[in-house]
Formats: sequence, structure tokens, C-alpha cells
Amino acid sequence: MDNLIIPLVIVGLLSIACQYLAYKVRVPAILFLLIMGIVAGPVTGVIDADGLFGDLLFPVVSLSVAIILFEGALTLRRQDLSGHGSMVRNLCTIGTLVTMLVVAPVAHFTLDMSWEMSFLLGAIVTVTGPTVIVPMLRTVRPSNKVSNILRWEGIIIDPIGALLAVLVFEYIISTQDALTHTLYAFGLTVSVGFGIGIAVGYFLGLVLRHHWIPHYLMNTAVLTIMLGAFAISNLIAHESGLLTVTVMGILMANMKDVDVDDILEFKETLSVLLISGLFILLASRIELNAILDVGWGSVLVLVAVMFVARPLGVFLSSIGTGLKWRELALLSWIAPRGIVAAAVSALFALKLEALDYAQAEMLVPMVFLIIITTVVLQSLTSAKVAELLGIRAPAPTGYLIFGGAQFSRMFAKELMTHNVPVCLADTNYETIKLARMDGVPTYFGNPMSEHAERNLDLTGLGKVLVMSPYRQLNPLVTYHFEHEMGKGSVLGLSNGELQKRPSHQVSESYSKKLGLFAENISYGKLAGFTSKGASIKTTKLSENFSYDDYKEEYKDRCLPLCAINAEGKLKLFTTSSDMKPKAGWQIVSLITSEKASNTEA
Repeated sequence: MDNLIIPLVIVGLLSIACQYLAYKVRVPAILFLLIMGIVAGPVTGVIDADGLFGDLLFPVVSLSVAIILFEGALTLRRQDLSGHGSMVRNLCTIGTLVTMLVVAPVAHFTLDMSWEMSFLLGAIVTVTGPTVIVPMLRTVRPSNKVSNILRWEGIIIDPIGALLAVLVFEYIISTQDALTHTLYAFGLTVSVGFGIGIAVGYFLGLVLRHHWIPHYLMNTAVLTIMLGAFAISNLIAHESGLLTVTVMGILMANMKDVDVDDILEFKETLSVLLISGLFILLASRIELNAILDVGWGSVLVLVAVMFVARPLGVFLSSIGTGLKWRELALLSWIAPRGIVAAAVSALFALKLEALDYAQAEMLVPMVFLIIITTVVLQSLTSAKVAELLGIRAPAPTGYLIFGGAQFSRMFAKELMTHNVPVCLADTNYETIKLARMDGVPTYFGNPMSEHAERNLDLTGLGKVLVMSPYRQLNPLVTYHFEHEMGKGSVLGLSNGELQKRPSHQVSESYSKKLGLFAENISYGKLAGFTSKGASIKTTKLSENFSYDDYKEEYKDRCLPLCAINAEGKLKLFTTSSDMKPKAGWQIVSLITSEKASNTEA
């Protein structure tokens, strides 16, 4: 027993170490997980996945991949496929087929793979995925149009590519017998997968819509029922379970009045340990000889994936979209492969090996090689490529505002009138609804969540203003985005009088970030001002009307918020700034009514 505990603990420690390293250097975690698995497995022999799990390895991997595909399918909404332009739709349909049709013959002739295995490889490597795309976009800073295309392609293509790979795999395992039996087995697998997927998905949709299960049991219940449907489907028709869970997720995501965002939370909980540990174990099973056996043919496959399939798919998908050649060039270069490709290839390899299928051992090394190469090469070069093409966005100047109270909405609207990009985030839907009615871009939810990582568009946003009433959440948001955007990028409101109490004191490092606007300007004070009729006003200074004249005119009724200099650059007033606005600058201030000012006094 002790001999089993130690390797399991090592896997857990390595998983956390890889996630932390990826967090610090800001690259997709899957890169370090796969490399660590290869080092811990075939290179050093520290981890032996088959010896560790024995007969349980296959069920553990199967259930883990089922969870990954289900979570990915939950993100595919019909309006996303049509609502983000024809380019995204074409990349997820035409581009997917082009990739498979280009990669399959190259793998067949250069690696001497069978046609079945070649098409399976081609189907698996069609998937990019948001977990690898989103971190790259933050570093590359492409134009807004290119960024949105790549981000939504990564989100939408996840379940589509997985579904294509599953269908190819189902056909392969059905071709072990005569043609009539092959067609029967494939038809049964597809029928059972779609049938059970639709039935159980619709049932779970009704459960969510009518709240038949208590909220605290919802995530666990959905996860358990999904795995039950996966197992029953496999029992009725061999290997139809993956198709079942994919169809379930897509159906639930598109049912009316069914909110699946909460369900996605279980994936966030499981991903750090389950998925991280899974990839280390899968990578540790690769034999060094298998890596060497793919030979120079693997280089030609890589060339086909990166320099033939992707550019051709982008070109064909762009017909009629009006995109410029520079944008198409960057879209052609950025297409790293990620979690779904790694998980699906490893599971299919295990299943094909169990069936003694020839060349099954080539699948995982080839897919992992494509993942590592695309992630490393494109992470290192995409920013430079975007710069050379002239479509790298300038340093972000916009603001993410956490907290959707009345003052935040007023300030966001005022910034928008000065062409400053803003996005307002809050966990309170009522404030989000009011912001949307005002025309302010919003994100509903926790801005630190994995859902936010996929759906919160930070393009053009370089600073975060923490102005929410959530005292426990504010420090977490502050430190999260300070790491994401750099030191000094996050500012928050003072805690007011509470900060002087011993029981409410915060750390010195955090308190330095609480100097937004002026001393002791708290959420409560701003809420009080706005409730008494305060408004935000922009005033332009001149030679005849200086900043001193401005302060003299408004006296205590004026709270300066920010200044916009003659070049159009916005600067916030803070307790640590010593700003001296000049003629030609614009001052944006919160102006209280005389009655409110006297009351405050």
C-alpha cells in the first residue's frame, strides 16, 4: 500500500508544480504537464501508470475524458456558432474538414499509417481549445477582430472536433468484421449515442429548468447522472458513451431557460488535480522507442498541420468574409492544440491497444508531439508575427471595473464617451442588467473563474478598478489580476473607517492598492453621493481656467476621478499620485449637489 501511495502523491505534487509554473510564466499548463509526464515516465521511470492503476487505468481515463468532453459540449451554444460571424462558423466546419482531409493522407504516406488510423489522427488534431488559445491571446494582443475569431473558434471547435473524432473512432472499431456487420455496429453506436444523449440531456435540462434538485446537490447530481448515462450507453452499444455525453452537453447548452453556467463549476474543481494528474499519467506511458519510431515522417506531418492544413482551412473559410490578408496570415499561424486532443488520443490509443489494433501505439506520441510543438513555437513567435504584420494592438488602455453599482455604471459610461474601452463585471445580475440597459459591456459572474477565462474578453483592457461591496472577494480579484496584468495594474477603493479597526485591518501590501480617487473614498461614500443626486461631469481646462480655478469653483462638491491630457491619455487620481493638470486637459469629476455636500459636512 505504501508503495502505491508515494507515486500517487508524487503525481499530485507534480501536477500542482506544473500548474504553478504555467501560472508564473503564462503559458498553457498542458505543455509542462506533458513534458513532466515524459520525464517522470520513460526518461526516469519514477512513475509507472500501468503498474500504479493496473486494470483501473482504462476506466479512470475513460471517465476523465467523458467529463472533459461533456464540459466542452456545455460551452457550445447555437447562437455562438452563428453569432460570431461567418468566419468562426466556417473555421469550425470547413476548416475542421480541411484539416482532417489534409493530415490524413500525409500521415498515411509519411508514417505508413493505415487509412483508418490516419483519419483518426486527422480528426483529433482539428481541435484547438480555449485553454491554450486564451493565454496566448493575452500575450500576443492581436487586433480585436482576430482575437474574437480565435477565441470563439477555440470555444466552439472543442465539442465539434471531439464529436468528429468520436465518430471516426466508432467507425474504426466497427470495421473489425464483415461490411454488413460494420454498418450495423456503426449505426447502432451512433443511434444509441444520439438516443441516450438526447433523452438524458433533455431530462437533465428539465431538472435544471424546474429546480427539481436542491442547488447544493446540482453539480454532483449532474456529474453522476452524466457518468451513469456514459456507462449505460457503453453497455448497450460498445464505446458509444463518448458520443452520448457530447450530445448531452450540446443539447443542455441549447435548451431554453436552462442555465448551465453553474454546472461548469465542477470542471473547475476537478481540473487542477484530476485533469493535471491525468495528463502526467498519460504522458508517462509513452515509450521512448515509440517517440523515436515516428521518425522523420512526423516532421512532415507537423509541416502539413501548421503550414498546409491551417492556412488552407483559413483561406477557404474566409471566402466572402472581407478579411484582409494580414489578418488571415495571423489566423493561419495561431492554432495550438490542447487538452481535448491529448485526452481523446490517449483514450482511443488505450482502447485500440486492447483490441490489438495495429499502429495504435503511434497515435499518442504523434498527437503529443503536435501539441508540444504548436504550443511552444506559436507561444514564442506569435507576438512577433503579429507585430511584423502590423495588426498587434497597442498596449491596452481600457478598464475592467469589478462592481456594478450606480457609480460604477456612471463612471463606465463617462469613460466610453472618451473612447476608453471598459467592461463591467459583477456577480449580481440586477446590476449587470442595468449596465446592459445603459449600453455598457458586461460580464456576469466571478471574473476570476474558469468560465471568465473562456468568456470574459479582456482585449484592450489593461487595468482593473475594484469598486464592489464584496469585501472578501475584492482582495482575491486584486491579486488575481495584478498577476495577470502586472504590478500596479489594479486599484481599489478604501475600506473607509472600517480599515482603522484592528479586526478589519488588511495587509500593508494590499492597503497600498486601496488609494483610488482620494483618501477614505469608499464604496459606501460613493453610493451615498450617487443616491443624493451626484453626477459625473467633464470639464476642459484652459489658460483662463486653470485646475486651481476649477477646484475653487466647486470646492468640496468636487471629487476628481481622472484627467485626460492633451494627447488623449487618461490618468486616474489616486492617493499616491501628484498630478498637475494643465491647460488643454479634461477633468472628469463626481459633482455632488450643494445640499448633499452640506449634509456630508
